[in-house]
Amino acid sequence: MSGDLSSLVARLEAVTVKLESVACRGGGAGAPGAEDNGEIVEAYDKFMAGNLAKMITLSNEIGGDLAEQVKLWHNGFKAQRDFMVLVSKHKSPNAEGLQKLLMPTSQCVSAVQEFREKHRSSKLFNNLSALSEGVPCLGWVTVVKGAIYLKDTLDSAQFYLNRVIKDNKEKEPKQVEWARAVKGVYEDLTQYIKDHHASGLSWNPSGPPAPTSAPPPPPAGGAPPPPPPPAVVPPSGPAPSQEKSVASAVFSQINKAGTNISSGLRKVTDDMKTHKNPSLRSTSVVPSKPKLAPKPTASKPAPAAKKPPVFELQGGKKWIVDYQENNRGLVINGEMQQTIYVYMCKNSTLQVKGKVNSITLDNCKKCAVVFDSVVSTCEFINCQSVQCQVTGNVPTISIDKTDGCQVYLSKESMYADIVSAKSSEMNVLVPKDDGDMAEFALPEQFKTKWDGKAFVTVCSDI
Repeated sequence: MSGDLSSLVARLEAVTVKLESVACRGGGAGAPGAEDNGEIVEAYDKFMAGNLAKMITLSNEIGGDLAEQVKLWHNGFKAQRDFMVLVSKHKSPNAEGLQKLLMPTSQCVSAVQEFREKHRSSKLFNNLSALSEGVPCLGWVTVVKGAIYLKDTLDSAQFYLNRVIKDNKEKEPKQVEWARAVKGVYEDLTQYIKDHHASGLSWNPSGPPAPTSAPPPPPAGGAPPPPPPPAVVPPSGPAPSQEKSVASAVFSQINKAGTNISSGLRKVTDDMKTHKNPSLRSTSVVPSKPKLAPKPTASKPAPAAKKPPVFELQGGKKWIVDYQENNRGLVINGEMQQTIYVYMCKNSTLQVKGKVNSITLDNCKKCAVVFDSVVSTCEFINCQSVQCQVTGNVPTISIDKTDGCQVYLSKESMYADIVSAKSSEMNVLVPKDDGDMAEFALPEQFKTKWDGKAFVTVCSDI
């Protein structure tokens, strides 16, 4: 019954989107050229009624945290649909104006990603991560070749989609259907971009100038609560209840101190006692202890300056990729004599085409590298939450002082040497005959025993 209700809700949402499209085209008839470009909105409505609507229905049927996150995901596509209405009616704005118009979409993207970070203990974490890693696909409107950009974001989400399929293939077919529907969203959106925005957004050249800002996205909850009542100024002097609370606090401190109640009192030395110091008897004033100069407080060290990102080929042999953040579109067309060194990058994806000598990721966090083949090794040093996918051949993969490393091997590279040290959460996935991936965890703990002649080390059973 709940599945039928969810399907009905999805169909009603699709009808609502259609009606909004008709209203927008009708309301904009007075704008010059608005009718000529309205097909891009109609085509976007068809896209939203396809795999996107199916994925939303399946998310609601699966329920839990996924049903909550998919609302934020859906809001992002609704915001982009509103943006498409502006594109169909107006001329292209400048860079600053475009950034303002895309603010609602950007806020939705952040909301999806923040939801994943706040629900890391969720049983549906792989589902949440697939949507979180894939939602930057909405940024295709900022690049000329949106279809290529979309492929890069799908590569980021594909890792978690594969895990959803692998974990649920035997026990939960609906999860597998959901993962395929998510991938279908990317395919549908890619086709929409190729059909209507192959060389960038198709703004209306005969329309009026674009507005300077977009309306904010609707709030997730209801109306804001009423303001608190005005504060009443209390009369001078403590109220009876305040006096009682102050007294209670004092007695509480006395009871807490117990026998050590006098530990905080200042010691009276001989030079302060009148019976031992006759000069004080005339004034009956005890000299105060000289005040010590306050200790200088150590100032906090200034935060390290953020270094500019680097992406360059040095001397024709070494690619340097440094300090890249939130960049999913890094692509290198490598050659056999070239090495690639990636340092201090975060939330970024590097694709290496062709065969290179070696690839090294050093001090990187939440990064992924996809490459064809390497001559010697692909190495991870001091990294956190990194991914590696080889489509060709790699002889050696080295993992050193790294927490969280996922390695996808191709059939050609299944017999590669994997060397690890001081690392944890290492998983290797290899292809099966049916096209799915089989996952194997690498040992992190070892057991050593004396056999009478030497120490023998084996993998721990834990």
